[in-house]
Amino acid sequence: MNGGGNAKKFSSTAYAANLQITSVKANEATGNQADDLNSLRAYTEEVRLMLATPRGWSEEERRRYTEKLNRAIIGFPQERAEMLAIISDWIIKKRLQHLVIGNFPYGTLAEALFAEVIGMNVLELVLREREGLEEVQVVGTRIFVVRDGQAVASPYRFQEMSHVERIQQNLVLFNNDRINPRKRWAEVLLLDGSRVTLTGFGFTAQPTLTIRLYTVKRFNLETLCKPEYRTMDDRVRELLLIIVRSRFNMVVIGATNTGKTHLIKALISAMPDEERIVTIESRYELMLARDFPDKNVVEYESDEDDPLHGPRQAFKLALRQSPQRICHAEIRDEDANIYVRACTRGHEGSITSVHANGLEDVPDTITDMCMLDGRGMNPTSMIRRITEHVTHFGFEMRMIDGVRKLARVGEFEWQDGVVKIRDLVKYDESSGHWVFPDSFSAKALQKISRADPDGFRLITTSQLGSSVKC
Repeated sequence: MNGGGNAKKFSSTAYAANLQITSVKANEATGNQADDLNSLRAYTEEVRLMLATPRGWSEEERRRYTEKLNRAIIGFPQERAEMLAIISDWIIKKRLQHLVIGNFPYGTLAEALFAEVIGMNVLELVLREREGLEEVQVVGTRIFVVRDGQAVASPYRFQEMSHVERIQQNLVLFNNDRINPRKRWAEVLLLDGSRVTLTGFGFTAQPTLTIRLYTVKRFNLETLCKPEYRTMDDRVRELLLIIVRSRFNMVVIGATNTGKTHLIKALISAMPDEERIVTIESRYELMLARDFPDKNVVEYESDEDDPLHGPRQAFKLALRQSPQRICHAEIRDEDANIYVRACTRGHEGSITSVHANGLEDVPDTITDMCMLDGRGMNPTSMIRRITEHVTHFGFEMRMIDGVRKLARVGEFEWQDGVVKIRDLVKYDESSGHWVFPDSFSAKALQKISRADPDGFRLITTSQLGSSVKC
């Protein structure tokens, strides 16, 4: 090139356009799939980084944008349409709208990039059948779906492990998290309650991805009596309302996916809105402020690995915020003693859950966790204290014939140095009905008569169940 008057001035736009036209012609002429793949990969990385950049003027706007990305990835139609529109706008700004990516089953470049950056590969087909879908479980290339608490193998599976890892990387990227050799797990919780748990190579033998979808829209005891749930009947509901109104401490047990969280939320819904409730969870799952906006709720999310924001600090602050009831999502080793102290110091009507095989094992299980504290304690005295003050009533959830059932309601008693359970309610599988074998103890009736006179009259007139008696 010389400096003569006929020399053309260099234009970066024209140069880019010529490169684009040349690339298109080359692809059309040779059908070179390798070039197509390389082009798609390059644009995919650009779009991935573009979408990962936080959008919005405020922290709340940026958080909601990230939420939209997560929802788009796990298949929510409205959010997917919004993300596709953002990608289409990016393509127009880059002047790539006429670029053809051959040898791929996509109608447009926008659809191809969407599928690579946001799409979930074969999970798209799984998530299309949302009706009754509670959970999607991916182990390596295998896929399982959970409906009515039962996991079954999906007819679909991933062709390559790399597809699972790509989806994992998308989810963690859009949450400013990571999965790599130094950190081989991540969790994503969406505003609607859906939760995604991810593990990578080295922490589990194969990459895993578990999507627990938010399914119940309304939480109250009346809902759980409806035919579509059949968790309890109206007589059981009345008994639970008496227990809640009388401010007994409660504990819920049951295997995974048996409806423990649903029951806890339904019980909380029956508590007066003005009562101060403090919740302490390792991950926000109850979402009380969202589902019960009128309730006086303080919600803590504790981090076990951070002493400044761990369960102990959460309890310490919570007890200074005048809680009337404490909802501890699940008792764990390090905070068992704190919860026991809270229940014995005026916070009646509190509720928690614990992993135990049966109601009879609950006081022992909590005692074992308390003993890990390292302080010298008398285990028998601790069991008695827990039985009499921490676990007034226990609720056992079970999956029966594919339906989540409140299988047992028991009152804990300390008699002759051992734990006894009064079975107030049991689900009879042979008849398909709830029966009421035992009555409330005299001690419980005395408290009910003071706290809930209407409930006391219902019990004493035997209107609650044919075999309930005082």
